[in-house]
Amino acid sequence: MQTPLKYRHELKYHMNPHQYWIIKQRLKHLLIPDKHAGPNGEYHIRSLYFDNIDNQALHEKLGGVPDRAKYRIRIYNRSDRVIHLEKKLKRHDYVAKVKEPLTRPMVDAIMSGDPEVLNVPDKPLLYEFYRKIRHERMRPKVIVDYVREAYICPYGNVRITFDKNLKTGLGQTDLFDPDLMTVDAFDTNLIVLEIKFDEYLPELVRTAVQGENIHRQSNSKYVICRKLIKANSWEDQ
Repeated sequence: MQTPLKYRHELKYHMNPHQYWIIKQRLKHLLIPDKHAGPNGEYHIRSLYFDNIDNQALHEKLGGVPDRAKYRIRIYNRSDRVIHLEKKLKRHDYVAKVKEPLTRPMVDAIMSGDPEVLNVPDKPLLYEFYRKIRHERMRPKVIVDYVREAYICPYGNVRITFDKNLKTGLGQTDLFDPDLMTVDAFDTNLIVLEIKFDEYLPELVRTAVQGENIHRQSNSKYVICRKLIKANSWEDQ
């Protein structure tokens, strides 16, 4: 039986390095650093996003469809030790995520055009992704690459992340390529702040991120990188 989905609040902001530094100074005394971070408090994330032949995920996001989903394969610190297939669901300002571990041979098979490794009916996410590849021509579209600094707060189950150095692979889809050429996704050195929480956001945290003239954003990293590819004529059909 599938675990019931738990939707959480998600707020996104863009900020410059100065705003980031001020907000970080406020938060680091209130929150706990993410246990997965390295000695410098950061870790690297690389995701390969998929979309179908109609680019449904892209167009639903751009069109403001309130209930939508995205599929991606994600790795950490450029390693194949931990690989996940993830489905991120959006419902207005709420998000939920389901994931299933993959192995490197499974990813290699998927990328070579053989999705049969996903044909596992007793693992709903794998089987759902398999059917989308088979029947909706779900294909890899873009690599999204960034460095994450994350903090948690047990009250309200808050998770705050600063995502830096957002880059994309411009038409390249090999997650494990050590020489993957990436380009900056922003013209300026913007940082993406994301705040996720359950029922409430503690007032101390809310106060810490206010007052620096930052504004809510709706664009996802996926859309930003897809637009960049299209602008540079690497967009496929």
